[in-house]
Amino acid sequence: QVQLVESGGGLVQAGGSLRLSCAASGRTFSSSTMAWFRQAPGKERDFVAAIVRTGGSTYYADSVKGRFTISRDNAKNTVYLQMSSLKPEDTAVYYCAAPKASFATMFLRTRSAYDYWGQGTQVTVSS
Repeated sequence: QVQLVESGGGLVQAGGSLRLSCAASGRTFSSSTMAWFRQAPGKERDFVAAIVRTGGSTYYADSVKGRFTISRDNAKNTVYLQMSSLKPEDTAVYYCAAPKASFATMFLRTRSAYDYWGQGTQVTVSS
């Protein structure tokens, strides 16, 4: 059974930092693109960042570019999201996602490209 388990969320003041982790089990995701999405109350689940299997290429939503960094440790089957200069509008539940099979890069910002999802971790940024 495939499981993605996020951790590292919490309450932080604006301007602060948090690091989220997503530990995968049940299969190896070293050959998969991995991604983070987030969902604020009353809004859709939106793309935040993605990293290809080698870690050589990363992709970000414009709203987080320059502030967030996605990385991975394939030996630990874990992907990370380092978040800095946090803003109140970053408040959301953050989800880790992985696909069953590879897909074209053009789809990596698309929610439907991912089959496995974690339970989410709450990030709250106070002003």
